Amino acid sequence: MKKSKILSYILALAVINAVFAPISAAALSDPEPASRAVVLADTETGGVLYAKGGDEQVYPASTTKIMTVLLAVEAVENGRVSLSDAVTASGNITAGLTEDGSTAGIVPGETMSLEDLLYCAMLASANEACNVIAEHVGGSVSAFVGMMNERAGTLGCSGTNFTNTHGLPDYNHYTTANDLALVALEAFSHPLFMEICNAAGRTIPATNVAEERRLSNTNGLINSGSEAYPGYYYAYAKGIKTGHTQDAGYCLVSAAEKGDVSLLCVVMGGMAVTKVEKTDFTNFTDSIAMYDWGFENFAYRDILDTTDLIRDLPVKMGRDSDYVTVRPETAVRALMAVDEDNSGFEQSTVIYSEKNGEALVAPIEAGAVLGEISISRDGRVYGSSRLVAASSVDVSYSLLIRSKIAESFSVPVVLVCIAVFALFIGYIVLIIRYRRSKKAYMARVKARRGETKPAQAAKAAEPHGSPEPEAPDGGARAAQDPGETGPELQRETQAERDYFDEFFGRNGK
Repeated sequence: MKKSKILSYILALAVINAVFAPISAAALSDPEPASRAVVLADTETGGVLYAKGGDEQVYPASTTKIMTVLLAVEAVENGRVSLSDAVTASGNITAGLTEDGSTAGIVPGETMSLEDLLYCAMLASANEACNVIAEHVGGSVSAFVGMMNERAGTLGCSGTNFTNTHGLPDYNHYTTANDLALVALEAFSHPLFMEICNAAGRTIPATNVAEERRLSNTNGLINSGSEAYPGYYYAYAKGIKTGHTQDAGYCLVSAAEKGDVSLLCVVMGGMAVTKVEKTDFTNFTDSIAMYDWGFENFAYRDILDTTDLIRDLPVKMGRDSDYVTVRPETAVRALMAVDEDNSGFEQSTVIYSEKNGEALVAPIEAGAVLGEISISRDGRVYGSSRLVAASSVDVSYSLLIRSKIAESFSVPVVLVCIAVFALFIGYIVLIIRYRRSKKAYMARVKARRGETKPAQAAKAAEPHGSPEPEAPDGGARAAQDPGETGPELQRETQAERDYFDEFFGRNGK
């Protein structure tokens, strides 16, 4: 009885181990591709999940045509050329081509649309079609090759040099798997490019010199009827381009999507391994193995959510709050290994007001963009998002008015105007006070001299006293009392001077 229980426990443990051991092993072990250089990348962020010989110099063969068609697609998108352009092949299109190179049979003098030429280049890998495209888009093949190298530089390629449009052998025509991944990731972002390279076949209408052509894509991942590479159809694959020369080996650049995971794989320097039943091409077997490994072991995780509250920022003139909280406008997610620790990410924030040395001032509407944030780990940036206000902050009008007044008083021109106005008002007040005081003073002087009765002097001293009545005949006072033109007038003038000195504090000086 005890033995049967022990055997049951052992059997149960064996079953559990059989179920979970493959998952654990797959998550912990790296693939072992046979090809010379391999890169597996996330199409969403461009992050590299796996690389073997990524910076090693390799010959690209016909994967060169990815850059050729990318430049043509970009020219269509910016309006320089059109897919419907009727393009006539010049007599130079076969210069430098070999008789055994891949072709669509295009001859000098033949006319077809630019769109059909792009399909000839990507599906049939037609070398002459690439030269026709180059002359139409770049003016000449040599000028177009210069455009190819310039575009590679803008994409960050540091180990790439193109000398032709198609990839036929040339010692100075080379790239790296990492560089080719950069070119392919850019091409992948253009829907027109992916529409062309993801077609399994295409019928080219009859031209001025040839009957209609039926093209079949050389990429066995997406074309189950591929004559060159049959038996490699992969349900999740999308494009992109095959390539092969003796020096380059067997090459394949492709993409695949499963669920919400999208990957891009570059395989260079593959081999043809002869077996009893068939020949295995490692550019295809390695690509499929890399995709299976990636889909099994990687998944997207949110490392920054839109509900995360990042920082509280001080706000001036707020009515009910003196701060606003910022949050990410969009979530940031990363394609990570399923057994990878979701920690150690660093947040780098930039607040625009702080960067510009300015203060945030209400009102602030919810959703207003106030900064940005990026998420990184070990020097790799996983993504970024704009930072927006999580809520609104209304303005306090009392604080706003006080602030505006304070700002006004801080302006030099305003201060000068206020000072001038104050001096003017002071001058007016001084004149009024002087005249009233002088009138009262002169009345008192005359009262002391007996010239005016005390009651009259008091009345004259009143601020709002009535003016002295004129003589009945309307004549001047001087005319009634000619004596005032003499000593009396002099005494009155002296009294006024004495009052002036007394009013302005000049007595005794």
